[in-house]
Amino acid sequence: MPKRIRAGTLLALAVTGLALGATLAAPANAATAEAPGFLKAADLPPHPSSAWTAGKVTAGVPEAVEQDRCLSMALGGGSGTWYREFRTDLDTNARQISVRSSTTTAAKGRFSRLNKDITSCAARIEKADPETEARLKDYGALRVEEGAHVYGLHTVTSRGASDIRLLSVGRDGRTVTVVDWGQLGGFRDAPVKAFRKTTVTAVNKLH
Repeated sequence: MPKRIRAGTLLALAVTGLALGATLAAPANAATAEAPGFLKAADLPPHPSSAWTAGKVTAGVPEAVEQDRCLSMALGGGSGTWYREFRTDLDTNARQISVRSSTTTAAKGRFSRLNKDITSCAARIEKADPETEARLKDYGALRVEEGAHVYGLHTVTSRGASDIRLLSVGRDGRTVTVVDWGQLGGFRDAPVKAFRKTTVTAVNKLH
């Protein structure tokens, strides 16, 4: 756009832009307003040397999840889905994804599917990439609302990269939530006790 432009034209463009922005923002704000409760940064397992930062609650599914071998089949899209991402200044990150189904029966089915997909994803990772070793640990169920379950997934590549991931699935009525935590390291580096507490908080906040 030329630098020299009449003030009246600029004002007209600004007014039009504001009106358009309000039109576009309304559905997004409405979609976020309908979201269930989400974790806050302080609810994540404490990091020994860096504070957590929380992103905005956003409608939809993050692109990274659409490519995820553990979660993509049950969380690959559709309406009624929101997520929030968390990060530290170092190598630790986390994400919460929540899906509200049309019926309780559908939510039960999604909860069951997610648990099955997570317990079988280590084998799928190794099949897709024979140079990666994957091992899953089942950390058991939690008694909160309609139930939750916690898992650990450790992967090591042929190049020596070692990553630990904690995953949990919980349900309250028609809403299912997944909490996904990860960093460099192995099972010994995973804050399982604190993550179990985080999972209970996440499910309780779904009301």
